[in-house]
Amino acid sequence: MTAAGSANGVAGDIALIVGLGNPGPGYAGNRHNAGFMVVDELARRAGGRFAAQKTGADVLEARLAGRRVVLARPRSFMNVSGPAVAATARYFKIPPTDVIVVHDDLDLDFGVLKLKRGGGEGGHNGLRSVSACLGTRDYLRVRFGIGRPPGRMDPADYVLRDFSSIQREELGLLVDRCADVVEQLLTQGLAATQNQVH
Repeated sequence: MTAAGSANGVAGDIALIVGLGNPGPGYAGNRHNAGFMVVDELARRAGGRFAAQKTGADVLEARLAGRRVVLARPRSFMNVSGPAVAATARYFKIPPTDVIVVHDDLDLDFGVLKLKRGGGEGGHNGLRSVSACLGTRDYLRVRFGIGRPPGRMDPADYVLRDFSSIQREELGLLVDRCADVVEQLLTQGLAATQNQVH
């Protein structure tokens, strides 16, 4: 790995890249499943398939951007993602600092991508579960903006609805771009990637 790659990024030999979402075909197109969509694209790029792992996640060991990675999709529902994430990290001996979580974010406009390490969960129950089970907030987050719900719609209902027809026209390109950002994070580190993405 280059020196730039370790600058606030993944320092170890292997990274765990987790997409957050809800399992099952009924949730596949939901806004809440943006994280799943991105890790699915990364798996496609790696040329592999997910396999059930006893940690409670579907995983794929692969190489991305010249780095060893474990891609993971928890099989539990979003709000209780943490046990599977923590168990997968322990199984592969990956410290929380080398865990990258890709997730939807209500506080960012649709199509906006942002990265950070640590910080609060912003009301995201999936992140809250991950932080609690990892015992720290000091992991990397790739935030996929889904925008705020219209009018008085309950955010809980909004995230469990599919992207709008207009948004779906751009969704594939955004998922692809977010996957690019994850790969860039692996090779260039957090600070350099933030400078280019934000």
